[in-house]
Amino acid sequence: MAEELPEPPGLPGPPGLLVVRPGALTTVQDRGRPGYAHLGVPRSGALDAAAYALANRLVGNAPDAATLETTLDGVGLRALAATTVAVTGAPCPVRISGRPVAWGAPVRLPAGAELEVGRAESGVRGYVAVRGGLAVPPVLGSRSTDLLSGLGPPALSAGMLLPVGPPGPDPAAGADACGLPGPPAELVLALRLGPRADWFTEASLAGLWRSEFRVSAASNRIGLRTEGGSALVRARPGELPSEGMVLGAVQVPPDGLPVVFLADHPVTGGYPVVGVVPPGPALDSAAQARPGTPVRFVRAR
Repeated sequence: MAEELPEPPGLPGPPGLLVVRPGALTTVQDRGRPGYAHLGVPRSGALDAAAYALANRLVGNAPDAATLETTLDGVGLRALAATTVAVTGAPCPVRISGRPVAWGAPVRLPAGAELEVGRAESGVRGYVAVRGGLAVPPVLGSRSTDLLSGLGPPALSAGMLLPVGPPGPDPAAGADACGLPGPPAELVLALRLGPRADWFTEASLAGLWRSEFRVSAASNRIGLRTEGGSALVRARPGELPSEGMVLGAVQVPPDGLPVVFLADHPVTGGYPVVGVVPPGPALDSAAQARPGTPVRFVRAR
């Protein structure tokens, strides 16, 4: 059951959320828009798929409902009508009109009240689901913000109004909802070698499994960049023609330090791909890995 708060005097009206504080980077995200790579459109969608799914389940939304994805310092929102919200992903303080409420649980947000999602205590990205989902206009079947192509709604700014859809038939969930592991102390990525592993020397490929890289501060929704560790060394000169890229592709630019492609990755690229990290919990963890987090690559089974 959602935690109840009294209705304050305020702004009752059509369902919606007013952005009071947009945070460092807060975007609308759903499952993304796969299937359009041939048109040059990235997949996009929530980086931490498990945290996104849990947020929707907590408020009784459909699995593909649009949520907010925050980055490091959260977001501030005012409810135009009473609703239910839940915050998952990176653990953080959550307050309604100054009163502490539960993180990782459905909470009632009265009309006119302000939801304050605070700075992440660990991890990077938080997910704010509202009952009924965010009803921004879809583009190619998705409401996701795509930072690379510019499709979808812009990143949040103060004063923006986010419409909310009608609630579905499912009730808000409570303690029965599955929990999630915390942000990683070490990011271990299972890697399937190919298609361009033969572009690197055998010695540097052997070193890849022994090296400890770190998450670079230059990482974003497009890719997780690494630093430190042993750079991969080319076994052949020249450059590749551009070829298709997939989620989890590990591209190696000229500095030899791997880049793991995330949801807003380009659909083509010319640097060789040493291997691919399969979608799943490892890529969810990549969404929560802060700069400086150790990164190791292991052979995928």
